[in-house]
Amino acid sequence: MTYDYSKELIDDYEKLLDIDKGHDVIIYAGENENAKEIHAHSIILCIRSQYFRAAFSNEWADKKDGKFILKKSNISPHIFEIILRFIYCGKVNLAKLAKLQTRELLELLIAVDELNIQTLITCIQEYLIDHHYRILHHNPIEALETVYQLDTFSGLLDFFLEAICDRPEILFNTDNLIRLRAPLLESLLKRDDLLLDEIVIWDNLISWSFAQHPSIQRDIDKWNKEEIAVMKSTLQNFIPLIRFYQISFDDFHLKVYPFKLLLPEDLTNNILASYTASTNKELNNDIHPPRSPKYDTFIIKSQHFAIFSSWIDKKNDSYYNLRNIPYYFKLIYRASIDGASAEVFHKKCDNKGATIVVAKVKNSNYIFGGYSPLDWDLSNSYKSTLDSFIFTFTNKNNVKTAEVGYSNGQISIGCYRSYGPIFGYYLVYLGTNWWVYYGYSGNYPSIKIQILSSSGNIDIDDYEVFQVIKK
Repeated sequence: MTYDYSKELIDDYEKLLDIDKGHDVIIYAGENENAKEIHAHSIILCIRSQYFRAAFSNEWADKKDGKFILKKSNISPHIFEIILRFIYCGKVNLAKLAKLQTRELLELLIAVDELNIQTLITCIQEYLIDHHYRILHHNPIEALETVYQLDTFSGLLDFFLEAICDRPEILFNTDNLIRLRAPLLESLLKRDDLLLDEIVIWDNLISWSFAQHPSIQRDIDKWNKEEIAVMKSTLQNFIPLIRFYQISFDDFHLKVYPFKLLLPEDLTNNILASYTASTNKELNNDIHPPRSPKYDTFIIKSQHFAIFSSWIDKKNDSYYNLRNIPYYFKLIYRASIDGASAEVFHKKCDNKGATIVVAKVKNSNYIFGGYSPLDWDLSNSYKSTLDSFIFTFTNKNNVKTAEVGYSNGQISIGCYRSYGPIFGYYLVYLGTNWWVYYGYSGNYPSIKIQILSSSGNIDIDDYEVFQVIKK
């Protein structure tokens, strides 16, 4: 038998930060009016950090009156105190992190990398991933630039790029894009999952190029040879990344062809020829396929699948993120393509195991649907489970509008030949419409689907069904 009083020990170490006794380290954090003197204990710092072991070695140590002196003007006092508390007691106060501005979070990221505190590096990276939208929304350029410069966080950079590809409005068609460094823009344009029409990407690239050379006027007919050379040089690494063959003739003629001086002549000729060629083989060209999202859907984005995964495992909305989704979501049915009948639904979706249904209300950003862990089939019966759920997003572009309600374990899904998906007696696909029966909502008691129609039917633009497969 072992008695464990480690928590008491940790609490006592934390008290050392507050009582300010027995210290032999003076740290000058910050600069000017924000500077602060912080006291610490070299034995603890050295045990917990290779950085401090080197800093306090005989070769590097700066001492005065028997105390080690460390000057860190590049780290704000409150940032250093967060790090110091972790060193002493292994704690990170998430409430304090939540109060930090985006710039301060990035400063913390740089500081933990500089001080090489590996466990804290992992912790901060996880926090930034979990709160990536707030960070990218408030300051996308600084976030990308900071992570790009730190080799330790290459995985975080890839995650940020993927998040921007999924929500390109964070950067594209904004003033932020023109401040983006060329290597980062190049990394984005190399990706297959950038959710933008190719002509929009081209428009943004041209705007970015002009922003790099504000003295060059936009009227290309007035450029001299030097200006043409400068713009060619600016765009030379990007031209191969634009999928020109995915741009319509009208858009190419109106928006790309005026800049033909910046394109290789053979490329321009081949693109023009492609509009009259019946097949790509006639062109004898290696044509890049269209960009496509990570998930095959016309209705939702990648972040919705992370939320669905969290709900499937009965966790809170943000339990999973884009990086650690534990399921594959395979599109098996799209009403607008496959046909909106019950017969086609059962042909495509029966006996596929767990599935999730997603529908979009016509002329709206309102989406709704449901998850079933059980097979759809033609048994003409109801099935019961505590694991199925119904969900809504009042605005699919705002994940905070999400609501979910689980089955009470009775009459959870219905499998009938003449019907599509049925969730309880509440949410039913009949004919070519979804119907909501408020009087029968007891099977999913904790959620209400909002509809405008007094008759109970919901007009939709489309609905999709995904097979859910555990990774």
